[in-house]
Amino acid sequence: MNAREECVLQIQNLQVSVGSAAASTAVVRGLSYQLSKGKVLAVVGESGCGKTIHALSVLRILPPGAHITGGQILYHGKDILTLPAEELRQLRGQKIAMIFQDPMTSLNPIRTIGKQLTETILAHKKCSKLRAQATAIRLLKKVGIADARRRMKEYPFQFSGGQRQRIMIAMALCLKPDILIADEPTTALDVTIQAQILKLIKQLQTQSNMAAVFITHNLALVAEVADEVLVLYGGYCMEQAAAAELFKHPLHPYTQGLLASLVHLSGPKPTHLCAIEGYPPAPGMPKEGCPFAPRCPKATDKCHAQLPPLFTEGAHAVRCWLREESK
Repeated sequence: MNAREECVLQIQNLQVSVGSAAASTAVVRGLSYQLSKGKVLAVVGESGCGKTIHALSVLRILPPGAHITGGQILYHGKDILTLPAEELRQLRGQKIAMIFQDPMTSLNPIRTIGKQLTETILAHKKCSKLRAQATAIRLLKKVGIADARRRMKEYPFQFSGGQRQRIMIAMALCLKPDILIADEPTTALDVTIQAQILKLIKQLQTQSNMAAVFITHNLALVAEVADEVLVLYGGYCMEQAAAAELFKHPLHPYTQGLLASLVHLSGPKPTHLCAIEGYPPAPGMPKEGCPFAPRCPKATDKCHAQLPPLFTEGAHAVRCWLREESK
């Protein structure tokens, strides 16, 4: 991070576990990063690697059975994990907003879109109901919902999947937050709508100079939106670098495998699809060594026996014993 850039979110050695105190399993293991104002950090990795659970930790909305066991989450230097309930309620939505994977489960099916938007605004801002409704209509227009005034009276089932995701974006941005967390916001959409939603999020983020955390398993999307990329695997950060650097010079075998599996429309037609052999580790496994070692074609005995630290090469960090050998 440049010394002149304003750090809005700093996560330090975050540890998250699921289960009881007597038998808990770590799902996020010592995650650390900094997010600057106006920048986009993409958090990528396969399902189960800890992407979503880390994001829910930022807002302290973990599901039952999950709990933060260590670390700090600093918003402008103040630890979110120590905030009382009222301060935390004001922080959610107003300072840090989140777009969830499935808008149909996030929107109330028996309340109109207009009521849900205006209630969100009124819960955090002192203004009249008419002003809140006018703000909601303006936001719907901003995210591309046609005939916004009439559609304020409609219910979530009356909108398409892409339109519901646009409504979720409007709801997330209605209080002008400092940080937007987008948790796989295009997963259930076709590729055309994906591109539209992605362009909309990036456009709104740039206009308001928000910081954003973009969570996805699709590296093809990352190149279009991210300034920096963090690769998670088995709850660990395996690699972190500027987006352009990571795509040009991936250092970790896992990152290299993810990039090799992408299908490119230009160039010669591939004879087969590249894939990473094996399966992602079950939560809490392995107990020792590098979590990627069982699937890594370059793994040594040391990889299976000892967890590597994060080696830094300038602004590029990688958790791999091969980097120690290359120095």
